[in-house]
Amino acid sequence: MKPLRFAVVVVLLVGAGVFLRARDRGETLPSRTALAEFPKEAGAWHSEDVPLGPEVKEVLGDGDFLLRIYRSPGQPFVDFFLAYFPTQRTGSTIHSPQNCLPGAGWSPVDFARISLPFASGGKVTVNRYVISKGLDRQLVLYWYQSNGRVVASEYWAKIFLVTDSIRRNRSDGALLRVVTPIARGESAESAEQRALGFAREIFPQLDRFVPR
Repeated sequence: MKPLRFAVVVVLLVGAGVFLRARDRGETLPSRTALAEFPKEAGAWHSEDVPLGPEVKEVLGDGDFLLRIYRSPGQPFVDFFLAYFPTQRTGSTIHSPQNCLPGAGWSPVDFARISLPFASGGKVTVNRYVISKGLDRQLVLYWYQSNGRVVASEYWAKIFLVTDSIRRNRSDGALLRVVTPIARGESAESAEQRALGFAREIFPQLDRFVPR
């Protein structure tokens, strides 16, 4: 793993110089639908918006953000967060949940990369965390998405940010996070299936809001 990480760092450092020089060019900003228009229903799930406070928006920076609670009868809720940055050349960049969740008092107790399969036969790889705070546990899925590409690794997301800026003159990208509580007496696997099922429902909608 160490040689791979070293190679990633080298690529990022070399690409960063090109990326910074590219900032002087007018950037391509693809057309898209605002996140406020994201469907409020996803299969059996119905949602309500959760406003983001000014202090949260200040930390996130310039972008388009959506935080919603989706509910389905007989199931624990799903917390869905989508952050889209039209450009990452101005200092507003994607914040990894690995940094944000501990700041909110949650501690990771289990991590894996898992497949999010689709009925069509395709699949993508996403991050899966079990986090805890006191007696409470939550199941978290998250991934990075840009230019029609889904990436679990933060390292590769940064590499693609550099290469897309060079090749396509674009630095837009998004973070998507799905969180659901693990109910008392419920297994993490059961919560995982609930989160994956919700993610499958919303995934076909994403291209309108996170452009390819």
